[in-house]
Amino acid sequence: MSSIDEKRVHGANTESTALFVASDIGLTRVSVAGERVGEIELRDRRSVHDLAFDEKLAVATDEDVLIGNSLAESGFGPATAVGFHDGLVAAAPDGRVAHRIDDEWHDVDTVETVHAIDGDLLATDGGVYRLTDDGLSRAGLDAVRDVAVGDGVPRAATATGLYRLGNGWMDDLDGDFRTVSADIDGERAHAATTDDFYTHDGDEWRTIDIGKPIAAVAYAGLVYAVATDGTLLVGTDDGWRDHPLGIGEPHALVAADRNPV
Repeated sequence: MSSIDEKRVHGANTESTALFVASDIGLTRVSVAGERVGEIELRDRRSVHDLAFDEKLAVATDEDVLIGNSLAESGFGPATAVGFHDGLVAAAPDGRVAHRIDDEWHDVDTVETVHAIDGDLLATDGGVYRLTDDGLSRAGLDAVRDVAVGDGVPRAATATGLYRLGNGWMDDLDGDFRTVSADIDGERAHAATTDDFYTHDGDEWRTIDIGKPIAAVAYAGLVYAVATDGTLLVGTDDGWRDHPLGIGEPHALVAADRNPV
């Protein structure tokens, strides 16, 4: 449920969405309603490396994996990445990967440094790994920075290019890619290098002229992006609107289109 303050900002008949931004200064919550930005709140001051949302919010910090709207400590310890696949999955700085089942952590395997988790795929310094019933299985590529499986077409961002999984990993775009994301509805995907921002329109990739390097993208009806300078950008029919958050360089962005528990 929206707070009274959020309804005053957005209007009584407008439902707001919570965006959560990870950065070195902590976890920032931004209330948005469509293209309008409302309340900005620093929820936690621990340095945050990664975020995931699937009914519950998961936050990877230097101290522990925090869960839910209350940011309860889970007992995992320091984490570099979090994701959801048949429950919460987390990776530690030493490469330990664990699955949270019935409120307890169960070790899965150990790999090289994990940078991102999406679905059953992990982006690591050793390439892409897949979560299986037997642990982790190497799925190809080298030194992967990000993965996205949201639209059913797995994609991977590396320093040499953007790849999609078809008959093996196939080249999509050349470049020094930092991030890739995809909408679970299968209609939208985005990727970014240090200089360029790309959108996939269902047939091909095209560049978007924003003028800022993009750090992360999330979807909640509209497309929301956060630039490396901490600016929130909202995609509208008339272009992109920006709103400074004052948080420094962000690491991750998620949209909680339902009230996180």
